[in-house]
Amino acid sequence: MRFDILTLFPEMFEGFLSSSMIKRAIDRDVITASIINFREYSTNKHRTVDDTPYGGGGGMVLKPEPLFRAVEDLTQNEPVRPPVLMMSPQGTPFTQKKAEELAQNHRLILLCGHYEGFDERIRQHLVDEEISIGDYVLTGGELPAMVLMDSISRLVPGVLGNESSAKTDSHSTGLLEYPQYTRPLEFRGWKVPDVLLSGHHAEIDRWRRYQSLKRTLERRPDLLERVDLTEEERGWLRELKQGHRNG
Repeated sequence: MRFDILTLFPEMFEGFLSSSMIKRAIDRDVITASIINFREYSTNKHRTVDDTPYGGGGGMVLKPEPLFRAVEDLTQNEPVRPPVLMMSPQGTPFTQKKAEELAQNHRLILLCGHYEGFDERIRQHLVDEEISIGDYVLTGGELPAMVLMDSISRLVPGVLGNESSAKTDSHSTGLLEYPQYTRPLEFRGWKVPDVLLSGHHAEIDRWRRYQSLKRTLERRPDLLERVDLTEEERGWLRELKQGHRNG
């Protein structure tokens, strides 16, 4: 997977790319990250990338020329242009499903905005999709771009040490992840559930699925509307809801 990040603040990515899972993936050439300051594509002698908005109003708007030139330069040898994603609070909400969808690409170009926003012609004629990481506004698109890179990268084969980890994460199954335990067996009187010590893998899987349902009902009941459940699981859910009402 290759990421091309177009930003005015490339230094913001230094710590992110030199730490933890992302660094290991880059060192093994599983992930490639190219950070491009699109100010370099400005034809103005002052390297200007923004201007005042037509019609008046506060703030500055990113000009189309530098971003179009940058994307065209990056993709001139590609038979098919990779998806160009704009980080925007107006975009499609970013979810685990969207991360899985984007991870199917071999390359992604991420546009990080600043100032008041983008010239609308960038949205209409350059960007394939706008992505939002939440209903709030940040000073720029760098942090959202890092969120996308981290979430998508862990789905790329070879990035995680244990490939099954991503499959059981919260939201990957449509439910929140079940409780996890490790040593010691008992801590301050709190013990690990007996089923996890049984060695009976079918019962462990059944317990984990039940706990995922329980946790999702308690914390994110809205997710249950979109999950395919077996007849047994629907029975569990009815019992859990009844328990909540009685409680």
